[in-house]
Amino acid sequence: MSPIRVGIVGVGNCANSLIQGLSYYRGRNDPNTSEPVLAGLVRPLVGPYRVDDIEVVVAFDVTRDKVGKPLGEAMWAWPNNTLKFDDHTSEGPTVMRGPTEDGLGYYLGQHVVESDEQVCDVVQELQSSQVDILINYLPVGSEVAARLYAQAALDAGCALVNCMPVFLASSSEARGWPDAFREAGIPIIGDDIKSQVGATIVHRVLATLFRDRGVHLDRTMQLNVGGNGDFLNMLERERLASKKISKTNAVVSVAGLEMAASDVHIGPSDYVEWLSDRKWAYIRLEGTGFGGAPINIELKLEVWDSPNSAGIVIDAIRCAKLALDRGLGGPIEAPSAAFMKSPPRQMDDDDAFDALQTFIKSEE
Repeated sequence: MSPIRVGIVGVGNCANSLIQGLSYYRGRNDPNTSEPVLAGLVRPLVGPYRVDDIEVVVAFDVTRDKVGKPLGEAMWAWPNNTLKFDDHTSEGPTVMRGPTEDGLGYYLGQHVVESDEQVCDVVQELQSSQVDILINYLPVGSEVAARLYAQAALDAGCALVNCMPVFLASSSEARGWPDAFREAGIPIIGDDIKSQVGATIVHRVLATLFRDRGVHLDRTMQLNVGGNGDFLNMLERERLASKKISKTNAVVSVAGLEMAASDVHIGPSDYVEWLSDRKWAYIRLEGTGFGGAPINIELKLEVWDSPNSAGIVIDAIRCAKLALDRGLGGPIEAPSAAFMKSPPRQMDDDDAFDALQTFIKSEE
């Protein structure tokens, strides 16, 4: 079987964890075994595709310490600071100089030096590398850059997995991105990756528990702190609008009731450098139970942020390839609902899981 040829936009911590994961599970993800090495891998097999079938063939970035370097070297350049869990990552392709646009925020720009290399022709690079699927790992707030790469995917004829909160697959604009991908017959899965066991999925499960057990959710909040480049970038508060919308809608959509904006606070909160790529999430739900008695839940979740998303992206890549194989175009609804915070159509997580299983097993 030919490999799934992947391009990466943004060689940050998330790209690093994905690349490490491809190496870590390669040759060890036999779907017929239950060996402990499979811990953390959601699905050894998606359709006919294993992790072994995924190959990163091109990558784009804008910083001096990454552009022009082999991917296996560039993925460790500052400000990348994620967990190292694999020692066998190969050198990989040379990182290309992509367009910057709004992809480098003020605070992040104080910690890196922008490359002075000439910007490459993204469409040409995608085509010459025969990319099947482009993964968008741009920093939060990169609205213009995200749209530029979405157009490049359309022009090059490759599927797009949009892991960040710019609303492409879920856009409601008339004749917007969903229609553009649909008319081109090119799949898109998005928007904004929902980690394996992250703050969003945990918050959704608790909100669903309140709803299903007859408890009225009165107020809720989620505060997140971390020490990676994304949290540094999000100190620039004006870049946070789409992220807050995405995280808030992901939780409120399963609450089963209308909630006043003043009763919901969900979003990144601050940058703590010594946390590196760890994220601490503080979640609180306040509800009214039987007879008006109060029921409150408060918890802290601690994760390594980027590995927490990589296993989901590996599944999204393989689902995008299934969509390509089947000639599907436009937003791919079931994988988007299962993998993303802001899909074209929100579903309860159990329903999204069932829809995803049906999609994977489908022959059409």
